[in-house]
Amino acid sequence: MKALCWHGKKDIRYDTVPDPVIEEPRDAIIKVSSCAICGSDLHLYDGFMPGMKQGDILGHEFMGEVVEVGPYNNRLKVGDRVVVPFTIACGECEQCRRGNFSVCERSNRHKDVADRVFGHTTAGLFGYTQLTGGYPGGQAEYVRVPFADVAPVVIPAGLSDEQVLFLGDILPTGWQAAAQCQIEPSDTVAIWGAGPVGQFSIRSAVLMGAEQVIAIDNVPERLAMARAGGAITLNFDDESVVERLAELTRGKGPEKCIDAVGMEAHASGTLDALYDRAKQALMLETDRAHVLREMIYVCRPAGTLSIPGVYGGVIDKLPFGAAMNKGLTFRMGQTHVNRWTDDLLQRIQDGQIDPSFVITHQVSLEQGPEMYKTFRDKQDGCIKVMLKP
Repeated sequence: MKALCWHGKKDIRYDTVPDPVIEEPRDAIIKVSSCAICGSDLHLYDGFMPGMKQGDILGHEFMGEVVEVGPYNNRLKVGDRVVVPFTIACGECEQCRRGNFSVCERSNRHKDVADRVFGHTTAGLFGYTQLTGGYPGGQAEYVRVPFADVAPVVIPAGLSDEQVLFLGDILPTGWQAAAQCQIEPSDTVAIWGAGPVGQFSIRSAVLMGAEQVIAIDNVPERLAMARAGGAITLNFDDESVVERLAELTRGKGPEKCIDAVGMEAHASGTLDALYDRAKQALMLETDRAHVLREMIYVCRPAGTLSIPGVYGGVIDKLPFGAAMNKGLTFRMGQTHVNRWTDDLLQRIQDGQIDPSFVITHQVSLEQGPEMYKTFRDKQDGCIKVMLKP
């Protein structure tokens, strides 16, 4: 079969690789009908995530048709159309029983490595690093899905791939980012990053009843999409984030702040951004923390910082004293996708949200390598890429 494979920094190739096969009795094999490039994939493309191996199959946003099931998988049948969450969950461990699917205790087949790096293992993830199991991803013609009797979401007839594909990651990620804020009707929610996760965080915060939602970015197409979703927009190239947020909140600061950027934050010539780039170039830190620092500074005392943006390692110069003295609450983590999918699928069916709005480019899987660069460099108005094997 064909798949997009990682061969090093900025080196993604459309390769021929072996077809997946059933390995465990609860497996299923999915013929991929649609997949996507995620902002998290760019951390792999840019070489910032540890634990990648040459030839790893990328992609954790995918859906398709069940073509084979293992003998113990009584939930799925051949012909089912499913969206597959990016988090692999066993459904039986203590964390899964609590709904904490992204920290499943059993699905990371490289648990010993994750234990050493993180202190305790997290869940296995599709198409990500060896730290999360090294599972082949969904930017491919076929995928083996472990524990396939647990996470895949069976899609009812009448919904297009474009409407439901993002149930596997960015829609529930944006929803969880807002849900972690416990939004109240008087709240101002400030969201750093108006990429795909930021766009779904905006619409989630609006649906949850925030008084005002503010989107912070510097890409005109993203800011226009954010305004269409109900946000006030702030271009950090043109105005001070600190001053504008103070103005919009009568000097008090936003109660809730969402980091939808993560480890590759950009800023316009600030000293801390220049410091981060220098340290990163010298391999003295892995992640650029400008957004985290800014959120800590502007957030209203006793406020909440929600962090869906991915971080991969070590950050420097984090003003933890300010966070502690202001009494800020941090809530973060990979998404517990299946905690939210039933509700979100119903909202799609009811017409409350149509996730397809975020797609700007739809191309063949073969064009994936060039689209990584287009997406990464924000060229051609690119906000979200959907791939068709």
